[in-house]
Amino acid sequence: MRYNLMIIFVVLFAVNIAAADEIYLNNGDRLTGKVVQLNDGKLTFASELAGEVTLNASDIKTISTAEPVEVHLSDGTSFSRKLLKSTDGQFSIDTDNVLAAQKFDLANVASFNPPKKEAPKWTGSISAGFVSTHGNTKNESINASLDMHKRTEKDRTTISGLFIRSEQEDPATGNMNKTEDNWRVKGKYDYFFNEKMYGYVDGRYEKDSIAQLDRRVIVGLGGGYQWIESDVANFSTEGGIASLYERFDNQTDSNTELSAQFGYHYDRKLNGKVTFINDLTYYPAFGKPSDYLLTTTAELRASITDTVYTSFRTIFDYDTTPAAGSGSTDLKYIFGVGMDF
Repeated sequence: MRYNLMIIFVVLFAVNIAAADEIYLNNGDRLTGKVVQLNDGKLTFASELAGEVTLNASDIKTISTAEPVEVHLSDGTSFSRKLLKSTDGQFSIDTDNVLAAQKFDLANVASFNPPKKEAPKWTGSISAGFVSTHGNTKNESINASLDMHKRTEKDRTTISGLFIRSEQEDPATGNMNKTEDNWRVKGKYDYFFNEKMYGYVDGRYEKDSIAQLDRRVIVGLGGGYQWIESDVANFSTEGGIASLYERFDNQTDSNTELSAQFGYHYDRKLNGKVTFINDLTYYPAFGKPSDYLLTTTAELRASITDTVYTSFRTIFDYDTTPAAGSGSTDLKYIFGVGMDF
């Protein structure tokens, strides 16, 4: 009975050894255990003797695995197969696959078992501000804004909105008169042809009762270049064409024209707490460059917590053909408290 148990133990031990992944190193060492993953030229390996270790891929002579491994090559090819021991600097795969006749260079492997990418999700911020003054003068002001975007490997969608309303009491009558009453929304879709170049379509709608603007509708399309895209800074420039429609409260005729569209977006974390954001869009009319609309925004955000921040935003609009009796320049200063999501 004891003899039979010993045989079973030896067989199980041999099966366990045979089922282990094996790493053969250039220095002649051999490790048994389990391949965890390979990324950025580093192989994580759960060794039976040394525990989890990290090896340079360049130090590996060849490799074999007991179970299929998800392999991604540098040229974009990917497959999931058992790896078989091969010649120096290479490995082959299971013989029931059409690729089995090929040998693969370890130097051409981008990753083994890469971590699963998180599904793209909407991120952004929402902010609001309120000021109420009483005493010698009485005025009330409220503002709210929303900025959100979703970025995937191939595209980017951006949505933003802004609302501002202010009232001030007339000392003579006691009536509250509007000094600000406007809102705007904007949507944009970018499709990336490669890492840097993209095409876009965008739309914008806004109203401003103080400027006698009943509505302004802009629809544009064109192309852009993403010069910088990182967690610290982003910078892109773009150009295209746009259809611009304007209607004013004190004019019977509306205005529709085709224009060029040029712009940029820039944001940068100045330090761990402060972020600067700036964008500009310029719409010169075709055939009459002196007739144009220019809109630009600059903002400073200072973090209070990981998700809450304070902001100071300046919005400058310049329209060479405003409503009758209205000025071309419109400048807004906005203070608020916001939250990232």
